[in-house]
Amino acid sequence: MRIGELSRRTGVAVPTIKYYVREGLLPAGRLTSPNQASYDTLHERRLRLIRALLDVGGLSVAAIREVLDAVDDDGRPVHEMLGEAADRLTPRHAGEADEDMEAARATAAEFITRRGWHVYTDGPHAESLAGAIAALRRLGHGSFVELLDAYADAAEKVAAADLAWVARNVKREEVVECAVIGTVLGDAVLSSLRRLAHVDASARAYGDGDGDRVLGVADAAGHAGDGVAPGARAGE
Repeated sequence: MRIGELSRRTGVAVPTIKYYVREGLLPAGRLTSPNQASYDTLHERRLRLIRALLDVGGLSVAAIREVLDAVDDDGRPVHEMLGEAADRLTPRHAGEADEDMEAARATAAEFITRRGWHVYTDGPHAESLAGAIAALRRLGHGSFVELLDAYADAAEKVAAADLAWVARNVKREEVVECAVIGTVLGDAVLSSLRRLAHVDASARAYGDGDGDRVLGVADAAGHAGDGVAPGARAGE
């Protein structure tokens, strides 16, 4: 296909496609004449992966190049390739190091070691966890760490489900694309499910016993219909 058709099929503007080629993110097309190049489904797949990394993952062009280098390195194990993508998707702790942060790093490292997780205790994911623990301590909620094991138990089940879904794809690019989209959008799904479960748990624990549900924030503000959960009205 020509670059115009590639643009129509992917929704990426022609100048943007040419920019990706110049930056080395997308292989150049096969020249069919001095001024014409031909592209194929592999270019289309790579272009969609670039857009997923950019639009869904929020990665910079430089970070995308590093991820794609890992994808193209057939000698690199899939675990390392996925790790390269995951590392780029993890928010970095931007605050200054202080006593709270140093203590949180120690807590995170001890926790990871105790769980027997095969991850670096000084890697970006551990640093992200430490940043959250430090923030909790600064707010006077350091005891929240008592929930870490319960969270970890749930996270292990989610991770197993995620990898089972990713494993359905055998091509390296498809595996990375699933991992990126699954991580970013999966976080959004997991967060939504957690909030829904909070509302249900609160209703069961603190409801008035007549079947009424505790409303979520959006419901109470009148942004989600009449704010009554299914089955919450009398007689339903």
